[in-house]
Amino acid sequence: MAEQTIDLLIGGNGDCQVKQNAKMANRHGLITGATGTGKTVTLQILAESFSNNGVPVFLADIKGDVSGIGKPANPHPKIDERINTIGIEGYQMKACPVVFWDFFGEKGHPLRTTVSEIGPLLWSSLLELNDTQTGVLYSCFKIADDNGWLLLDLKDLRSMLNWIGENTAELQSEYGNISKASIGAIQRDLLVLEEQDAELFLGEPAINLEDLIRTDFSGNGIINIFDASKIIRTSPRLYATFLLWLLSELFENLPEVGDAEKPKFVMFFDEAHLLFDDAPKVLVDKIEQVVRLIRSKGVGIYFITQSPLDVPESILGQLGLKIQHALRAFTPKDKKTVKVVAETFPENPDIDTEKCITELGTGEALVSVLTEKGQPTPVERILIRPPESRIGPMSDEERKEHLERSPYKGRYETEVDRESAYEILKKRAEENKLVEEKEASQKAQEKKSRSGRKSSNRQSATEAFFKSAARAVGSQLGRSIIRGILGSILK
Repeated sequence: MAEQTIDLLIGGNGDCQVKQNAKMANRHGLITGATGTGKTVTLQILAESFSNNGVPVFLADIKGDVSGIGKPANPHPKIDERINTIGIEGYQMKACPVVFWDFFGEKGHPLRTTVSEIGPLLWSSLLELNDTQTGVLYSCFKIADDNGWLLLDLKDLRSMLNWIGENTAELQSEYGNISKASIGAIQRDLLVLEEQDAELFLGEPAINLEDLIRTDFSGNGIINIFDASKIIRTSPRLYATFLLWLLSELFENLPEVGDAEKPKFVMFFDEAHLLFDDAPKVLVDKIEQVVRLIRSKGVGIYFITQSPLDVPESILGQLGLKIQHALRAFTPKDKKTVKVVAETFPENPDIDTEKCITELGTGEALVSVLTEKGQPTPVERILIRPPESRIGPMSDEERKEHLERSPYKGRYETEVDRESAYEILKKRAEENKLVEEKEASQKAQEKKSRSGRKSSNRQSATEAFFKSAARAVGSQLGRSIIRGILGSILK
């Protein structure tokens, strides 16, 4: 059987080798299969292939076991056996250039972006807001933009919401009705997010996208490994939000590249179902649009999850490379899933796809790639090629050594907190407080002054009488009365 395509070797079965044409690699892909069937190694050999072809890679390391890609493989008889079975020529054990990233700055360079960059749509999904609350959040971002107030971190967003809640009457005519109850609900959600250490991800210096799309001095694409082993436990929705933000930022900022010979950048999204679980339709539609159009920017996206059914059908239809590892069929529901998954592959008369899916061993897969003309090939059952780099994680010492040699050492470690909404509104509140205190002091002085004048004008009954009597002196009768009274007093 002849070779199907060229460039990126995926594996073989003794009769053929299956390769993905690099020109078609920006048509995206999907790696699926049950836990423990070999998805991580498949991700690793694809990332290696892209790096060797000068394509930078970004991959999310969910279990913390992909870091070994930065070290050469260890010799093993099973590797030799698989090399011979597949018929691989020129195999050599070598490391790939890697850079480590981590929200928490523990296992890699800190990875940050700002509240404004994420935008209200992704924030609404992250906080699981209803329509009314979403509308309030959109108003918050619009008010900040109109006033030129930066939203960089969580305290900026909280300050904005507090200020809006205190000024709803003044804002209503321009921005519509803003419910204080909705503001309170959003604030409570932000407190939950803060408990999940989300503030570590929000702030500056924000990641420069150009730092993710680089090659080393030998022309190999740098593999950016995002350690998500901790964030996936504490806040899986934040993990998904970050990946969607990164995808949208690339789409917005990268130029069109046309029909290139290879991708400019490739991304691997592990646990891809998290991107779509409970996501509002407007967000799923946005993802579908970006996936469809971003390939013109030279970006390839590869989703890794347990079943193709985890990915919406509208997006699944845009994925060219499909690699299916084993699925288990213990229940009627499992069997139905296997049947549906088998139908997503182009037929091969020599293979019972549905049966094969449940029979695949670890490191085996059903694969369909795109030809140079963009046509899907019939499904093949193959052995995944052995990686040239190490399977498994680096030690803590090895990772530390890599971080010490990183070209980005010191660039992102020190957090910067420049003037933004929080500082502006805090300053405004302090100025207002001073004005109020000054006005209160003036009012107190005026009140005291008025009180003093009243006190000095206060008269005794006798004083009042004499003043009244003096006014009466002008008349003859008055004078008579005065004399009579004075005479009686003086006696």
